[in-house]
Amino acid sequence: MDDDLIDAGDSPRSRYTKLPGKGFFYPDSLDDERAERRARETIEGCEAIVIADGDADGLACAAMIRETYDAALDVAPFVDAIAARLEGESEGDEGAGDEPAETDSDEDPLDDAHAQSPVGLLSAGPYSIDTALERVEAYADDGIDLFVCDLCPDDYEWIAEPLEALAESSDAIRWFDHHQWDDATAAAVREAGVDLVVGDSDEECTADVTLRSLDHAFDDRWAELAEVTRDHDLWIKEDPRSDDLADYSYWAGAEEYAAVIGAYGVDLPETVRSFVEDRRVEKEARIDLAVDRAVTHEVGDWRVAVTYGRCSQNEVAEGLREAGADAAVVVKPAGSASIRGSDDFRHAHEVAGRVNGGGHPQAAGCKPDIYDDMLDYAHHWSTEGQACKRVILAAFEAVAEAVEAEEVETEESDPDEAEAAE
Repeated sequence: MDDDLIDAGDSPRSRYTKLPGKGFFYPDSLDDERAERRARETIEGCEAIVIADGDADGLACAAMIRETYDAALDVAPFVDAIAARLEGESEGDEGAGDEPAETDSDEDPLDDAHAQSPVGLLSAGPYSIDTALERVEAYADDGIDLFVCDLCPDDYEWIAEPLEALAESSDAIRWFDHHQWDDATAAAVREAGVDLVVGDSDEECTADVTLRSLDHAFDDRWAELAEVTRDHDLWIKEDPRSDDLADYSYWAGAEEYAAVIGAYGVDLPETVRSFVEDRRVEKEARIDLAVDRAVTHEVGDWRVAVTYGRCSQNEVAEGLREAGADAAVVVKPAGSASIRGSDDFRHAHEVAGRVNGGGHPQAAGCKPDIYDDMLDYAHHWSTEGQACKRVILAAFEAVAEAVEAEEVETEESDPDEAEAAE
């Protein structure tokens, strides 16, 4: 494929935001091979391994764990690399807007950073926990400490085999999270020998849980890091620094982010702040475009705004809520979708659960199982995700019917309770 076809180049933003980023077109077989190699390099010889979500919350946990092992990487080479990256973009390279920085290449002097700390870091998502556990099982020495942070499996069965094997070979497994856990899944994880600590998802982020669970004398900057991370992760939005952390964690590599916040906490150095501000120009333009594309639907008692595009979903959802939506759906060109709620809509995880996803009552994600081949994706891009939008709206309809039926049942069984709820 001609590189120009998947490079934004001089294309108008209204066109290239309808397509996935370059990584989507990189074959999974090659990506898996590279990921396997880097995982092996990360894991072999380590005394501890952290499997964490690659966002600001998960990576804050990784930085805390490295702090307890005195295993943080030297931050200076990372800051130098950021300055070089910023200089390159100021000379004409297009900022990626809502896409991660391209930090891994044969020319990158930090390309082996993932293998330098005795506490290895593996980024994972909720649907790749099993793969991460399998790689630790394959390459880790016996007697390591294993940490899993900011991740919640939908079902125990698909992580059971590697987790139980690691419980036998590891010195300890500790799992810190704040998502909505199924009682049976949580019980099974604990029965496997894991020290599982799950915080209240309405009150704590996983950085809070990790900070209070680790036996270490953290100084005040770590508590501040947890507080500011929580401000964004729980969408409190009272501290502007939390947006800096969230954006930077997305645009930086995992090792870079862990090293920088491990050294500086929330007081990011000027070089990093400049890098973040530079990329926000494109980010804000994409947010405005996605908000303009939104169409609002009446579903039960809810106003559901649905949009499409390559953008920062949290900020888009916030803009749609400010425009009067009770819930927002952002369908991405890669086929997934983010569902965001409000004080009047706390069923995002229920909607996502009906379309191959899950999450929190007010923040969830999914990827409907509707893409069989590239023609399906071509239709997805050319119609701005119409098929995906339809199945998600159908899920909203089903949840609305279930909520209404529950309210009727409550009213019929206990009129006083129903009146109090109103």
